Amino acid sequence: MAVADGAPVRVGLDGEFGLTNSTSAEAIEQGIRTAIDEINRAGGVLGGRRLELVVKEHRSMPARGIKNIREFAAMPDLVAVFGGRFSPVVIEELPTLKETKTLFLAPWSSADAIIDNGMEPNYAFRLSLRDSLAMPFMLKHAEKAGARKVGLLLTNTAWGRSNLASAERHFAAGGGPPSVATAWYNWRDQSLIDKYEALERAGAEAVILVANDDEAAILVKEVAALPKERRRPIISHWGVTGGDFVGQAGPALHEVDFTVIQTVSLFRADPARVASVLETTKRLFGIARIEDIRSPVGFVHAYDLTHILARAIDMAGTTDRASVRDALERVENHKGLVKTFERPFTPARHEALGPDELLMARFDRRGVLVPVE
Repeated sequence: MAVADGAPVRVGLDGEFGLTNSTSAEAIEQGIRTAIDEINRAGGVLGGRRLELVVKEHRSMPARGIKNIREFAAMPDLVAVFGGRFSPVVIEELPTLKETKTLFLAPWSSADAIIDNGMEPNYAFRLSLRDSLAMPFMLKHAEKAGARKVGLLLTNTAWGRSNLASAERHFAAGGGPPSVATAWYNWRDQSLIDKYEALERAGAEAVILVANDDEAAILVKEVAALPKERRRPIISHWGVTGGDFVGQAGPALHEVDFTVIQTVSLFRADPARVASVLETTKRLFGIARIEDIRSPVGFVHAYDLTHILARAIDMAGTTDRASVRDALERVENHKGLVKTFERPFTPARHEALGPDELLMARFDRRGVLVPVE
């Protein structure tokens, strides 16, 4: 089916482009563009209209993100905005999203408050990790690895506080292993070893880390410089996969037991579906192998979300955001890269993923994330 020449149906991307060493926004963009290419080649949406992506960058600055949301909201035939990696930016944008009734899709940011936002109706949908799932899973992984006590090393942001709240709920419900202490660091800190050593002195046998790539790489290099008996396993949230963590950490990464939570591994996905996607990514971006996809969760989540959004647009029969929002809650039986979604979203649940999708991964010698088991 040919795509008509009528006015395009637009989607926006508000991401952390331009941030040094970051790869997350680019991965999300590639996932969206790959899905859009497939959708347009199959006939587009609404009887033959092309999907078109409009990109804006916020450089991790909430004020820029809020400005972007206002500009997106004013665009005709723009049905939804995809967000980037940083939860604190999205949380600051929520009042503007509510005010403008802008449909927001989260393919990465994990803070609970992004979906638990008090909006009625709720214009935010997420196909990504959620902190209240991530923290218990990481703690259970530490326990399976033999840690009887852990320390929490958290970023002093809304994302870090979201994870602390999740950990506290886990402990209050009787979950283990117990935490001996919590240490906080600030964005752009140039050393984290004093925080690590405080957790070590308190008796932590593993460290649960909530960090992005820059600070995590600093920590890994500092821990690798310690005697082997002082190198505690580090179990990391997935912010580290949103940038050049492997390049920044260098050889030190292979001197530390470092694992990271994920929601999907393309090495476990349907091979035929992956091969079809890679045909498109090779044509669009020169990416021909799973190993060459940087920040894979951003790519995969954005890809699946774009296809789900396209189905909702067709179900709604219009670009009216409220109608598309309602249709998103009714999409059924979508075969995605993450999994086959029986019902991605419902009126009572705007989270597409649950605990069954979670896994731990580690970086192999090539710098590729592979499942631990």
